[in-house]
Amino acid sequence: MSRPRFLAPAALVLLLAGCSLTPPLELPAPPVAGDWPGGPAYQPVAAAVGEPHLAELDWRGFFRSPELQAVIGRALENNRDLRVAALRVEQARADYRVSRAERYPTLDAGGSFTRQRTGQDFTTSGRPEVSNDYRANLGTTAFELDFFGRVRSLNEQALEQYLATEEARRSAQIALIAEVAGAYLTLLADRELLVLTEATLEAHQESYGLTSTLFDQGLATSLDVAQARTAVETARANRALYSRRLAQARNALELLVGEPLPGDFGLEAPTVVTADFVAELSPGLPSDLLLRRPDLRQAEHSLRAANASIGAARAAFWPSITLTASGGLASGALSSLFQAGSGVWAFAPSIDLPIFDAGRREANLESSRVEREIALAQYEQAIQTAFREVADALAARGTLDEQIAAQASLVEATRTSYDLSVLRFAQGLDAYLATLDSQRELYAAQQALISLELERLSNLVTLYKALGGGVGEEGEAQKSFASLSAS
Repeated sequence: MSRPRFLAPAALVLLLAGCSLTPPLELPAPPVAGDWPGGPAYQPVAAAVGEPHLAELDWRGFFRSPELQAVIGRALENNRDLRVAALRVEQARADYRVSRAERYPTLDAGGSFTRQRTGQDFTTSGRPEVSNDYRANLGTTAFELDFFGRVRSLNEQALEQYLATEEARRSAQIALIAEVAGAYLTLLADRELLVLTEATLEAHQESYGLTSTLFDQGLATSLDVAQARTAVETARANRALYSRRLAQARNALELLVGEPLPGDFGLEAPTVVTADFVAELSPGLPSDLLLRRPDLRQAEHSLRAANASIGAARAAFWPSITLTASGGLASGALSSLFQAGSGVWAFAPSIDLPIFDAGRREANLESSRVEREIALAQYEQAIQTAFREVADALAARGTLDEQIAAQASLVEATRTSYDLSVLRFAQGLDAYLATLDSQRELYAAQQALISLELERLSNLVTLYKALGGGVGEEGEAQKSFASLSAS
């Protein structure tokens, strides 16, 4: 009869030890449409058939330029922001290990020696006495029996924060890849604009020389000469502008890469108008973003961490039991410390019963609940923002090709108009103003075409980023956690 009575309290302890006051969490349905928007600005779904899905490509498969691949690889190794993000992951990993250690008792071994003199008024012999105390012990201090899951809830919160930090690192990596690609393309476009401006300046100088000759022959007016010179000076100013922009674009790229670039970097690269730098992508479904975008997974882990904090706040309403125990040896002489009869032990459990705290626990619980609602709203907003970013990129992809084709036709038309105006001016049929207007229109059209090609490529990079980047690091946080659990 005594054995069942002994097992009942033990079973109750085990039952309470598995208790958790963390509320269940059900993720809401994504607050976005189930399909991407349609309309005149978007390509039909059939147009995307045959394009590779993002899950089939890593960043090396998406960015086709060997030079761009190389510079992205250097940035992933050297960029300081990414290095800080990786270090934050290591910090969160260590914090989680600290939290996990709270679930187990700590064992400390120690030894001490005390020599003490006692005055004659406090001894039985009436004479001063000197005593020695040698001790060796092993024990645990203030270990909390986690009956109501407070420590486990805090451990779960630390785990989710660690996973969120890992996803933040992945998000920073994808952002860095996109920024490097954008800076590289901008560098090439600025160099192309500089080359165009230098060619335009040369053409304007030739026109200025021709106009001056015609003026000397009485076939042109001083107004024509002044207008030709205006075109030359305008082109010179633009050359200085694009020289500055090119230098600044190189500085921006070097900052992202984290090291100086070679002096001939990008000189052999093709132009943004003719080159095939990136691959086309199929966007998949909006729900795929929840699986691919690390910032959405980061928001989800933050939501789960906030939910776990509610469990810890609830557990604070219940009693907490801590144990302090030690056992060892004690003796008045070192020679007899390890002899029979020198063993000592101490067992000191304590219980903390919350009675009155002026509403502090209730306020902490309410704060935890509000924090979860904030995290929930941020999670839903992150989904909506991701949907909008992809939709904007798809709208740009669906219209930029048509705009570029029209702009290319405009360049050809303005070039024909310019050639005819030069011929008519040389024959004295038109004033130089018509030639100058044609030159300006051709230069502006060529600039716009380069800018549109840059925008098209940059938009594809943006789409890559908005869709969550490529594979190669999927489940990295889970793999890292598995190795952490095994350590």
